[in-house]
Amino acid sequence: MMVTRFRQLRVYQLAFETAMRIYELSKGWPEEEKYSLTDQARRASRSVCANIAEAWRKRRYVAHFVSKLSDSDSEAAESQSWLDFALRCGYISEEDYKELDQQYETISGGLVKMMSDPESWCGPSQG
Repeated sequence: MMVTRFRQLRVYQLAFETAMRIYELSKGWPEEEKYSLTDQARRASRSVCANIAEAWRKRRYVAHFVSKLSDSDSEAAESQSWLDFALRCGYISEEDYKELDQQYETISGGLVKMMSDPESWCGPSQG
Protein backbone atom coordinates (compact mmCIF):
# COMPACT_ATOMS: atom_id res chain seq x y z
CA MET A 1 0.00 0.00 0.00
CA MET A 2 1.27 3.43 -0.93
CA VAL A 3 1.22 5.91 1.92
CA THR A 4 -0.99 8.89 1.08
CA ARG A 5 -1.56 10.34 4.56
CA PHE A 6 0.72 10.85 7.55
CA ARG A 7 -1.54 8.75 9.77
CA GLN A 8 -0.66 5.76 7.59
CA LEU A 9 3.04 6.03 8.43
CA ARG A 10 4.11 3.30 10.86
CA VAL A 11 6.44 5.74 12.58
CA TYR A 12 3.53 8.12 13.19
CA GLN A 13 1.29 5.33 14.47
CA LEU A 14 3.93 4.13 16.93
CA ALA A 15 4.69 7.68 18.05
CA PHE A 16 0.99 8.33 18.64
CA GLU A 17 0.50 5.12 20.63
CA THR A 18 3.62 5.87 22.68
CA ALA A 19 2.41 9.40 23.43
CA MET A 20 -0.94 8.05 24.54
CA ARG A 21 0.79 5.51 26.80
CA ILE A 22 2.80 8.33 28.39
CA TYR A 23 -0.42 10.28 28.88
CA GLU A 24 -2.09 7.33 30.60
CA LEU A 25 0.91 6.62 32.84
CA SER A 26 1.39 10.28 33.73
CA LYS A 27 -2.17 10.57 35.06
CA GLY A 28 -0.87 8.89 38.20
CA TRP A 29 2.13 11.14 38.71
CA PRO A 30 2.19 13.48 41.73
CA GLU A 31 0.24 16.72 41.57
CA GLU A 32 3.42 18.74 42.22
CA GLU A 33 4.75 17.47 38.86
CA LYS A 34 1.70 18.72 36.94
CA TYR A 35 3.38 21.83 35.52
CA SER A 36 6.85 20.36 35.22
CA LEU A 37 7.64 16.72 34.46
CA THR A 38 4.09 15.69 33.55
CA ASP A 39 3.56 18.64 31.23
CA GLN A 40 7.02 18.35 29.63
CA ALA A 41 6.76 14.58 29.03
CA ARG A 42 3.32 14.94 27.47
CA ARG A 43 4.34 17.90 25.30
CA ALA A 44 7.52 16.27 24.00
CA SER A 45 5.81 12.96 23.21
CA ARG A 46 2.99 14.72 21.36
CA SER A 47 5.47 16.90 19.50
CA VAL A 48 7.02 13.80 17.94
CA CYS A 49 3.69 13.17 16.21
CA ALA A 50 3.05 16.80 15.33
CA ASN A 51 6.44 17.15 13.66
CA ILE A 52 5.90 13.98 11.61
CA ALA A 53 2.58 15.42 10.43
CA GLU A 54 4.24 18.73 9.56
CA ALA A 55 7.05 16.94 7.74
CA TRP A 56 4.51 15.06 5.66
CA ARG A 57 2.86 18.29 4.54
CA LYS A 58 6.25 19.84 3.72
CA ARG A 59 7.51 16.92 1.66
CA ARG A 60 7.41 18.91 -1.57
CA TYR A 61 10.68 20.41 -0.31
CA VAL A 62 13.35 17.94 0.74
CA ALA A 63 15.14 20.31 3.14
CA HIS A 64 11.89 21.20 4.97
CA PHE A 65 10.86 17.55 5.13
CA VAL A 66 14.18 16.47 6.61
CA SER A 67 14.22 19.42 9.01
CA LYS A 68 10.82 18.54 10.48
CA LEU A 69 11.77 14.86 10.74
CA SER A 70 14.92 15.95 12.55
CA ASP A 71 12.78 18.01 14.93
CA SER A 72 10.65 14.93 15.54
CA ASP A 73 13.74 12.84 16.27
CA SER A 74 14.91 15.51 18.75
CA GLU A 75 11.54 15.43 20.50
CA ALA A 76 11.77 11.65 20.73
CA ALA A 77 15.14 12.01 22.48
CA GLU A 78 13.65 14.64 24.79
CA SER A 79 10.82 12.23 25.60
CA GLN A 80 13.40 9.60 26.53
CA SER A 81 15.06 12.11 28.82
CA TRP A 82 11.79 12.82 30.64
CA LEU A 83 11.25 9.08 30.99
CA ASP A 84 14.68 8.86 32.64
CA PHE A 85 13.45 11.32 35.27
CA ALA A 86 10.12 9.53 35.68
CA LEU A 87 11.94 6.25 36.30
CA ARG A 88 14.46 7.75 38.74
CA CYS A 89 11.64 9.50 40.64
CA GLY A 90 9.76 6.22 40.90
CA TYR A 91 6.79 7.33 38.81
CA ILE A 92 7.04 4.51 36.26
CA SER A 93 8.10 0.90 36.54
CA GLU A 94 11.31 -0.44 35.04
CA GLU A 95 9.15 -2.54 32.69
CA ASP A 96 7.17 0.46 31.40
CA TYR A 97 10.38 2.45 31.08
CA LYS A 98 12.11 -0.22 29.00
CA GLU A 99 9.06 -0.64 26.75
CA LEU A 100 8.69 3.10 26.12
CA ASP A 101 12.43 3.63 25.66
CA GLN A 102 12.53 0.83 23.07
CA GLN A 103 9.54 2.33 21.27
CA TYR A 104 11.39 5.64 21.01
CA GLU A 105 14.47 3.82 19.68
CA THR A 106 12.25 2.26 17.00
CA ILE A 107 10.65 5.62 16.21
CA SER A 108 14.07 7.26 15.94
CA GLY A 109 15.25 4.49 13.64
CA GLY A 110 12.26 5.00 11.37
CA LEU A 111 12.80 8.75 11.27
CA VAL A 112 16.51 8.34 10.49
CA LYS A 113 15.64 5.91 7.71
CA MET A 114 13.21 8.44 6.19
CA MET A 115 15.78 11.24 6.52
CA SER A 116 18.47 9.15 4.84
CA ASP A 117 16.31 8.67 1.72
CA PRO A 118 14.04 11.72 1.57
CA GLU A 119 13.71 11.65 -2.20
CA SER A 120 11.58 8.51 -2.02
CA TRP A 121 9.10 10.47 0.12
CA CYS A 122 9.40 13.94 -1.44
CA GLY A 123 8.76 15.76 -4.66
CA PRO A 124 6.04 17.41 -6.68
CA SER A 125 4.52 14.07 -7.67
CA GLN A 126 3.72 13.34 -4.03
CA GLY A 127 0.08 14.22 -3.37
